[in-house]
Amino acid sequence: MTKHDKYSRKVVRRRRRIRRRVYFILIPIVLVFLALVTYASYLYIKADSVLSDSYEDDGREKSELREEAVDPTKDNVSVLIMGVDASNVRNNEDNARTDTLIVATLNKNDHSVKLLSIPRDSYVYIPEVGYETKINHAHVHGGTRATIETVENLLEIPIDYYVKLNFEAFIDVVDAVGGITVDVPYELYEMDSNDNKNAIHLLPGLQELDGEEALALARTRKLDNDIERGKRQQEIIKAVVKKAVSVNSILNIDDVIEAVGTNMATNMTFSEMKSFVSYGTKGTNLDIETLNLEGSDYQPGSVYYWKIDEYSLEETKNILQAHLELPGANLNHDYASEEAMITY
Repeated sequence: MTKHDKYSRKVVRRRRRIRRRVYFILIPIVLVFLALVTYASYLYIKADSVLSDSYEDDGREKSELREEAVDPTKDNVSVLIMGVDASNVRNNEDNARTDTLIVATLNKNDHSVKLLSIPRDSYVYIPEVGYETKINHAHVHGGTRATIETVENLLEIPIDYYVKLNFEAFIDVVDAVGGITVDVPYELYEMDSNDNKNAIHLLPGLQELDGEEALALARTRKLDNDIERGKRQQEIIKAVVKKAVSVNSILNIDDVIEAVGTNMATNMTFSEMKSFVSYGTKGTNLDIETLNLEGSDYQPGSVYYWKIDEYSLEETKNILQAHLELPGANLNHDYASEEAMITY
């Protein structure tokens, strides 16, 4: 055997070893990639099936305050989030009150969201009945449609979409993301979702809460008022969003889809939902600002109300109208009273 032959064989063996090493590295990468593609396809199909079942036609082609229907892929839009005081235990889905009302406006140009909490006891005019009473009574008298009309009348902005969730959805979503970390402001005892009195006991401080505990924190107002309660609900929503988009929660998306889909009603199609997902996952940061309606206690008789401050209401209307860039809105207004910006 010549030296050339020996050298050639060494070269061949070396190349084979290099190939084996390359295959050893590449094959796991390819397998992981295929697994991710398969999982993503599965999630897409499941989301399409489950969330499409949540669609509920509210009888409106568009808001009466819009000249034409919006396209969430290119227009600024609003979403009314309703947490209804309903559960399997109470069996009151048809006549439940809205325990939570949050208006979200989304601006495509500056990639921002504003969250406004409306106190549940706010003394407002309800078009469905033709008189003023608590805003959470609108759902009792006329369901989703009456609630939307009441909020539009109060804020003078169109409500393009709504999402309605019950207690079970809230609990299941928090549990599906593995709990959330929030700051509990004070020691509290609160009923659980089965209406067991003082079943939830929380101590003050930053801590991780499961679904039942998070619901108790979102509902309680025994030691403060509706404004502080609304702020807690906003913080809880942001904590859920932050946890849901974290790497550790990616594998729990399946459970989140299941939890939301079986306990949610919305007038958004699956295609429209996808546009909101892309809105929140673009390369730039998403700016979330929180707003509240200031006011005072009001009790003309035996019933307690939250009397909204007129200046606060007008300021909030201007902020939301400008954020949606509605015709006639003052886009150059200086809103120094807005809450501090929170960026994710």
